[in-house]
Parts: sequence; C-alpha cells; structure tokens
Amino acid sequence: MKALPSPKTASFWNLIQWILRPLPFLDACAERCGDCFAVSFGNLPKLIFLSDPQAIETIFTTHPSQFDSGRANWILRSTLGDSSILLLDGERHQRQRQLLLPPFHGERMKAYGQLICQITEEVISQWQEGQPFSVRPEMQEISLQTILQAVFGLREGDRFEQMKRHLGSLLDYTTSRIGFAAAFFPMLQRDFGAWSPGGQFIRLKEKIDHLLYAEIRDRREHLDPSRTDILSMLLAARDADGQPMTDQELRDELITLLTAGHETTATAITWALYWIHHLPEVRNKLLAELESLEMPPDPMTIARLPYLNAVCSETLRIYPVAFITEIRITKAPIQINGYEFGTEAYLVPCIYLAHHREEVYPEPKQFKPERFLERQFSPFEYFPFGGSHRRCIGAAFALFEMKLVLTTILSRYKLALVDHRPILPIRRGVTIAPQEIKLVPTLR
Repeated sequence: MKALPSPKTASFWNLIQWILRPLPFLDACAERCGDCFAVSFGNLPKLIFLSDPQAIETIFTTHPSQFDSGRANWILRSTLGDSSILLLDGERHQRQRQLLLPPFHGERMKAYGQLICQITEEVISQWQEGQPFSVRPEMQEISLQTILQAVFGLREGDRFEQMKRHLGSLLDYTTSRIGFAAAFFPMLQRDFGAWSPGGQFIRLKEKIDHLLYAEIRDRREHLDPSRTDILSMLLAARDADGQPMTDQELRDELITLLTAGHETTATAITWALYWIHHLPEVRNKLLAELESLEMPPDPMTIARLPYLNAVCSETLRIYPVAFITEIRITKAPIQINGYEFGTEAYLVPCIYLAHHREEVYPEPKQFKPERFLERQFSPFEYFPFGGSHRRCIGAAFALFEMKLVLTTILSRYKLALVDHRPILPIRRGVTIAPQEIKLVPTLR
C-alpha cells in the first residue's frame, strides 16, 4: 500500500492556518501532497483530505453503516445541541432525516416561492438610489426573515423581533474568528462574566432557547392543522413507531435550520451578486435571460432558467460556502485509491479542492458559468451540498431561494460595485465568505 503524504509543517501551525487561512492552506497542501493527504492539527485527530472523484465516489457509495459522521461535528455541539441531525449517527440520524425531509420537497417549495419573493421586495424597497450599501447584511436580513417565516410562520410580534435580534448576535459570534477559535481553545469557552466571549455565548444561547421552547410549547397547546410552516409539520410528524419529536429534538433541529439555513444562503447570494457585477459579460447574459420572463414571473419558471442556474452553480463551485463535507469516521478498514485506512480514520471529502481540479474544471480560478451549460458533472465532481446520506436536507430550498432573490433584485435595480478590486474569501465560522462588498443601486 502507498504511504500517505503529509505536509511537514508543525501541527499547531497547521491549526492556526486552518483557523485563519483555510483555502490557501488547502491549496498549498494539495500542491505539495496531491489528491490525498493527512494533516495533524494540534491535539485533534489527524484529518485525511481527499479530492479525487474516484475517492469521493468510494466514500459516497459505501454503505452509510461503515461510517460515523455526527461525532466528528463536536465543534457544533455547543450551539446546535446533542439532538441536531448534524450530531447524530446510525438509526437516530436516519430517523431525524426522514422526519425533516418532507417540508423541503415537492409542493412545499411552490408555497415558499411567493414568500421568498415578497420578503426580498420588502427588504430591497428600503434601498436608496445612489446610496452604497453593504451586501451581506442585506442578504442576511432576507435570508433570516425567510427562514423565520418558513420555519415558524412568524412575521411580526415581540417573539419574532427578539428571535431576529438574538439569532443575529449568535451568528455574529459563531462566525467571528474568536468564536470559531473558541471551539479549539477551552479557555475561551468559559464563562468569566457577561463581557467574556464564553459568557456572551452562554447568555445568548439561553435567551434563544427560552424563545424556542416557548414557541414549541405554545404551538403544542394550540396545534393548528391548517398551518404550513415547517414547525407545524414537524410537530405533526411521526416516525416509523408513531412517535413524535421531543421538545429537545425540536429545539435542536430548529436551531440547526435557523443557523445553517440562514448564514449559508446569505453568503451564497452575496458571492453571486459580486460575480455578476464584477464580470459584465455574465451580468449581460443573465439580464437578457431575465428579460424574457413574463411579469410577474412565476417562481417555478425562474427556478428552471438555464443561465441563472449556471451562475448559481458556478458561484457554489468556485468558493463553496461549506468547503469540506461532513467528516466520515471509518468503523471498519477501507481501501481508497490504493490507500488502506483502518478504523477511526477521519476522512474529509474536500469540496473546495474537488471543485478546483484542472482536469475537471479548466481554469478553475476563473468564474465561468458556461461550464455548467456545456456538460453535466457527476455528484463526485460537483457536490456543494455534500453527498450520500449526509447531503444537506435544505439544498433544494437554498438553491431555490438563491435564484428567486437574485431575480427579484436584478429585476428591480441596476447595481454597480463601489470597488472593482478582486474580493477574496475569508473564514466565517465553519464557512467561507467574501470580504465586504458594496453595491450602488439605481432603479430600472
């Protein structure tokens, strides 16, 4: 069997690089070590990164019982809780996945379409012509309102406003460098008072938990079968044994949907708006396609537009918001591309490196939506939402929201970048996001 290559740098320095500059670090490792390499990060388990499509295929098509993933997501436990689908394995994971999937597919998507467009219109109607604005906060406002209304059916009221405020503060903390670093350094997690990082986090989580449990309690006591929001559907859902979710399970799944569904979608839309206005040829082709729509456009028609889909796909390729999939921990020995891995090996299919393979994506650092019109990529070459039984359950919803928000914005405003300098990706918690982007709006 082949020896597994590894960078020669010190493990603690690897951890610092992973926290501060993950993409350049991965690029450097791949350049030195190739398709498969192992990296030590301080006292953490050694991670084995893989980007070759054959290796990805082996992992994604191996029976799920051969891997654990939930326990590798320990970094998310303090925020999401032990019952989050991202922290579960085996039968518990399968059960939760079956309960959570129905709200994100089929007829429900059509119902969400009008909601997404309406929220986007309300938010962007506040923009002032000729006045620059930071893109990310505006996209976060749209995505947060969308997720709150889709998940809870909340549009107004004290609980809605408190949830918005506290969730925003929680995400500001967990996506900051100190918030992410705190997961690796226990001293930063300790409660030294309300002004300490750990103390702020604990108090914020307590406030959000109070709101979540109050909403769950109220909805259980006044169950309305006519409501179509996700919480109502989850309250009514039953597993194969006829059992509902517990309050703890509901809380953990709700906070997972609220945090993961909010931050990632806002980031993807922000990236898309940057690329569209950074490259005039992309903007012109997309606007020509949007002009062919009948007004007001039908959300399902928007979702099928080929060039819009290509722009969204290329956005998620070049800088995938989640740049690695969920880690797979081997429960039995496995061979992958000539390497033998024993039990308890931490395998990391790397989305970013797989999406930047020259032989699959010529000129991978260039933004070229046309590549998604010219060929279809396999789920082992292109997998921005992960793969196999750990694929993001909200993938269809996120892509749908992305297309509708972009179409609504571009149909109402002409936008221009304040600064045409190249925008670089930076770490935001467990995701990758752009540096600050500012646009200037003009009404069409």
